Amino acid sequence: MAHWHYMKDTAGETEYDSLNILFDENGRMVGIAERLDSDDEDERTGGRDRLARPGTASRESRRHAMSAPESASAEPAISRFPVPRLADLPADIRERIEKVQEKSGFVPNVFLVLAHRPEEFRAFFAYHDALMDKKGNLSKAEREMIVVATSNLNQCQYCVIAHGAILRIRAKDPLIADQVAINYRKADITPRQKAMLDFAVKVSQSAQLVGDADIETLKGHGFDEEDVWDIAAIASFFGLSNRMANVTSMRPNKEFYSMGRG
Repeated sequence: MAHWHYMKDTAGETEYDSLNILFDENGRMVGIAERLDSDDEDERTGGRDRLARPGTASRESRRHAMSAPESASAEPAISRFPVPRLADLPADIRERIEKVQEKSGFVPNVFLVLAHRPEEFRAFFAYHDALMDKKGNLSKAEREMIVVATSNLNQCQYCVIAHGAILRIRAKDPLIADQVAINYRKADITPRQKAMLDFAVKVSQSAQLVGDADIETLKGHGFDEEDVWDIAAIASFFGLSNRMANVTSMRPNKEFYSMGRG
C-alpha cells in the first residue's frame, strides 16, 4: 500500500522545499511527491492541504528520482524496537560488544537488539555464559546442538542460523547444524546425543510431561543429575531467547550463513 504524503502551506508559504519519494511497505518506489514552491500556490485549493500523488512531479524531479538509489537494496532493520548506538551504551556493555566485534569481525545483532534494555542485557548474557561456557560432561558442541534443535521447533530464525554457525565451528562439521535443525533423529550424531536432544525437546515443548523415567533414560546414556540440569536449563533459557528474538524480529547477520562451512 502506498503511503501518501500530505503537504501543508503555512501562512501562504509552502514548508517543503525538497523532493519526497513514496515507497510501499516492501521498499518499492511507487511515486514521487511533487516539489512545491511558494509561488506555485494552487488556486483551486486556496492553500489548503494537498495530496501529492504518483506521477505528478516535474520532469526534473523525475530525473533526480530515477537516479536515486533503490530503497529496496537498503539493509532491513535488525529489530522492530529501537536499537541504541554503540556510543550511547553503558561502558561495560559497549566494551563487551567491542570485544565480540574484535574476535569475530562483526557484531552479532543479538547484542545490539538486547542492548535496548541494559539491565536485562547483563542478566541475559550472564546466564547465557554460565550455561554455554561452563565445563562439564556436555561438550560445547552438544550445548549448541540443544540450542539448534529446540530453536527450530520454536521457529526462531535468528537462533537456528546464529547457533547453527557456532555448532558447525564447535563440532568441526559443516553438515551437522542443518541435520540437527531439520531432524536431529536422522542426524549423524550418537545415540547419547539423540537421547540428550529428545529430553531437551521435551523440556522445550512439553516440560509438564517430564518425569522420572526421562531422567533414568538419560542416566542410562551416561548423563548425571548435573548434566540433566544443564540440558533442561539450556532448553529453557533458549525458550526465552527464541521468543524475544521472534517478538523483536531479530535479523541474523549475513556472516553467520557461511561460517564453518569449509
